[in-house]
Amino acid sequence: MPDKRRKQMQHLADLRQQSQEGGGQEKIAKIHAKGRLTARERILALLDEGSFHETGVFVRHRSHEMGMDRFRPVGDGIITGCGRIDGRQVYVFAQDFTVFGGSMSEANARKICRLMDQALENGCPVIGLNDSGGARIQEGVRSLAGYAEIFWRNTMASGVIPQISAILGPCAGGAVYSPAITDFTLMVDQTSYMFVTGPNVIKMVTNEDVTFEELGGARTHSTRSGVAHFMAAGDKECLVMTRRLLSFLPQNNLEDPPRSVPTDRPDRREEALNDLVPTDSRKPYDMHEVIRLVVDDGDFMEVQPLHAQNLICGFARLDGKPVGIVANQPKVQAGVLDITCSIKGARFVRTCDCFNIPLVVFEDVPGFLPGLDQEYGGIIKHGAKLLFAFAEATVPKLTVITRKAYGGAYDVMNSKHIRADYNIAWPGSELAVMGPEGAVNILYRQQLAAAEDPDAERKKLVDEYNELYANPFIAAGLGYLDDVIEPAETRHHLITALHNLAGKKQLLPPKKHGNIPL
Repeated sequence: MPDKRRKQMQHLADLRQQSQEGGGQEKIAKIHAKGRLTARERILALLDEGSFHETGVFVRHRSHEMGMDRFRPVGDGIITGCGRIDGRQVYVFAQDFTVFGGSMSEANARKICRLMDQALENGCPVIGLNDSGGARIQEGVRSLAGYAEIFWRNTMASGVIPQISAILGPCAGGAVYSPAITDFTLMVDQTSYMFVTGPNVIKMVTNEDVTFEELGGARTHSTRSGVAHFMAAGDKECLVMTRRLLSFLPQNNLEDPPRSVPTDRPDRREEALNDLVPTDSRKPYDMHEVIRLVVDDGDFMEVQPLHAQNLICGFARLDGKPVGIVANQPKVQAGVLDITCSIKGARFVRTCDCFNIPLVVFEDVPGFLPGLDQEYGGIIKHGAKLLFAFAEATVPKLTVITRKAYGGAYDVMNSKHIRADYNIAWPGSELAVMGPEGAVNILYRQQLAAAEDPDAERKKLVDEYNELYANPFIAAGLGYLDDVIEPAETRHHLITALHNLAGKKQLLPPKKHGNIPL
């Protein structure tokens, strides 16, 4: 080989080595000392072995101010490319905290934007592994412009391709809005955090003392704010969760989600369901048990499991086909609908509808939560979000009423009247304007006051009310329910309905977009 060619090959090898090392071995060692992975290690752990194809390898920043021209690392602190997860093509970028703290530069943004453009053009999911100190101060408004270019692409890709954000370190200031627009956000407990304004600024402006973890840690966003959909114990677990999440999602909005080969019989009876719901309608039970006994192999991936726990949302499979589950949780606040769970449910329903994932609702709802906090907080507007989401969704929509379905909450929880496709109930369920005892107290107030034995009279009137109004056969007789079934047969009925609805096509009236009550 001629000397000139040998030098060229050596130069290429040196540059590739620099790109592999990021900010250098010393900074990599600090990352490892904290039990974390580097950006490149995260990508390799996320993707199928040997599938990663990197792009923009030799991009460098073009800044000269503040001595930046003296350090122009290869790749500029962002790794981009495509690979495969379970054989499916995905696009991925990872911020490298060892290079300028993973800060966003103009060159960084260009690499991410190009990747997102390709993902959209090829109809493939895009996954962002975020670990950044924020905007690169030395680049000023150019960094901010880069963020805005990314935000615009997040918005254009919304509802077209799945977008997943894994927060594996800091994500602060304007940087938080890209993950906020994406479909799902995953965080790592104790090592990742998100906030618009940091603790120091908050102390200066409001005189409030707060730690990074309290302000924007994974637990805060998984419990209180609802910003995070999933919380992992470490980097590796977070990446495994990302792979599992993607298994329920299609490549894009024109495809169906991937069906797996079922290992659970579609006609399986589950006798335990017949006795799971207490006969006393005031006693709680765990709706997770209902879900687990109905879905394939009891496998359920709950979304936002620590936030607004009175409503359960998550993914499962029925006969191998992914479905989105929405369920009231009688174990928490009796499964009542409130502001936070309405927002949580609406977002999940719309996500499923975007990506052709059928919806299955397990309903046991006593109504909307009363109180000044709820009314002043806008329960009317926020509750309408869940109603709007169900009404607008065009995917197959199935509802199982396990016990209570009272008041406006009955309408909202995917009732036949907002165009649900298949609605069934268990024999002991109650469908009415309100609970029987409350209704009797209002309707027969004078009669009860004059009765010699008010308790006996009330019991008689409650029984009459249930027979005349609250039992499921009244609603079934009106065509509001398609069937009243034995609980043990729930799985078989849902799977049969899903197969029957596999070809569903429903068009909404022509419009630019609906005006959901935000």
